[in-house]
Amino acid sequence: MKLYSYWRSSCSWRVRLGLNLKGLAYSYEAVHLLKDGGQQNAEAYRALNPMRTVPTLEFEEGGVVRRLSQSLAILEYLEERYRTPALLPADPLLRARTRMLAEMVNSGIQPLQNLSVLQFVKGELRSDDKAFAAHWNVRGLTALEAAVKETAGSYCMGDTVSLADICLVPQLYGARRFGVDLTPYPTLTRIEAACEKLPAFQAAHPDRQPDAVPA
Repeated sequence: MKLYSYWRSSCSWRVRLGLNLKGLAYSYEAVHLLKDGGQQNAEAYRALNPMRTVPTLEFEEGGVVRRLSQSLAILEYLEERYRTPALLPADPLLRARTRMLAEMVNSGIQPLQNLSVLQFVKGELRSDDKAFAAHWNVRGLTALEAAVKETAGSYCMGDTVSLADICLVPQLYGARRFGVDLTPYPTLTRIEAACEKLPAFQAAHPDRQPDAVPA
């Protein structure tokens, strides 16, 4: 498997987590989202991923090279292809709630802090891009803090790491980058701390990626 990734992309981070938790080996192909006008915009990468986003996962199946983009689609594929350890509960309702928590991040927060969105807010609308991102982080994390309490144990869904945790941890990192105060979210930060003790989460951290830029 080859993962086209950017060290600080939260969506790429999710897929790194999924691969690590499943124990799957992969090579890392860096796509710098700022250098050269954004390497994701180059013709060669657009041929791999017309949306010009990361991540893209490339792999061989049935003797044919396949590619998937969109982090949750990739994670769902990995879940169905490599069953253990499971990232979704067996119970249908709990599976739905796991997906709900993941989508609160994936649909409700992350797209509104995406690089291309913030570039448009700052460049075209002449507005404060960081304030824009912080607003939607606060709104989304407030809802997520309330929603996760129903099922939280050590992690979002009891005491087993799930798709919800995979989405949560990168999002909290992103929120800090935009200056969001996380003290109103004690359940989320407690779960984050538990996840950060796991080797799979440690290895997936942005600072440990080959294209990481020192602070």
